[in-house]
Amino acid sequence: MDCQAQTLTRGVEPAAPPVSLRVVAPRVLEMRGIVKRWRRDRPPVLDGVHLDLEGGTAVRISGVNGAGKTTLLRIAAGLIGCDAGTSAITGLDPVRERREYQRRIGVVTAGGGLYARLSVRRHLELWSRLALLAPRDRGPAIERAIADFGLEQLADSRVDRISMGQRQRVRISMAFLHQPLVALLDEPGNSLDEDGAELLGAAVHALCRRGGAALWCCPSGDRPRFDFDRAYVVDAGALRHE
Repeated sequence: MDCQAQTLTRGVEPAAPPVSLRVVAPRVLEMRGIVKRWRRDRPPVLDGVHLDLEGGTAVRISGVNGAGKTTLLRIAAGLIGCDAGTSAITGLDPVRERREYQRRIGVVTAGGGLYARLSVRRHLELWSRLALLAPRDRGPAIERAIADFGLEQLADSRVDRISMGQRQRVRISMAFLHQPLVALLDEPGNSLDEDGAELLGAAVHALCRRGGAALWCCPSGDRPRFDFDRAYVVDAGALRHE
């Protein structure tokens, strides 16, 4: 390099390192130090579990039968309490602020939750009230849920006269009816055919796109056809990355 080039080089300030523009999504579900015992003479089924769900994420939790994954989901839903620790959705306490807490979640439990003599539409009408939707919003929400989960031909059928897979679609449609912020899904793919699984996946994707989050529990060895952001295993009371 000649002297002139050296002089010009010295006069140039070194480039600043690039500034990261990565946006950290807010946490919509925070669980801290969750401990749950079913019997005092047995080890806790959950022992100091921490879990965060950020907006826009889908998380899978697997484990063997009895590992505690359903217990963790039910604590997150505010359906049962824990012996120690805290759970909050957007800072809301599941006991003190139960009404607002329940409005922010959609829950699919493994089996149950349906009334044999009620029609599919009647289930959705009932849930629209329990989810505290405004009267003007109930009709559109029900029709959207029926369309989103392929229930048009079944809307006026009693649930005891439809198949197991169709009943599962009804449970899922109820969970997503009010467009919750957090979907808590316990083995949601049970009995679903390929079309039903695709509709479920589309609903979870839509939830994440609008800033919500999903927690999907399934047995060990079950690999849903869905791209999860993180995967965990419940083992011996602890939650570890898969």
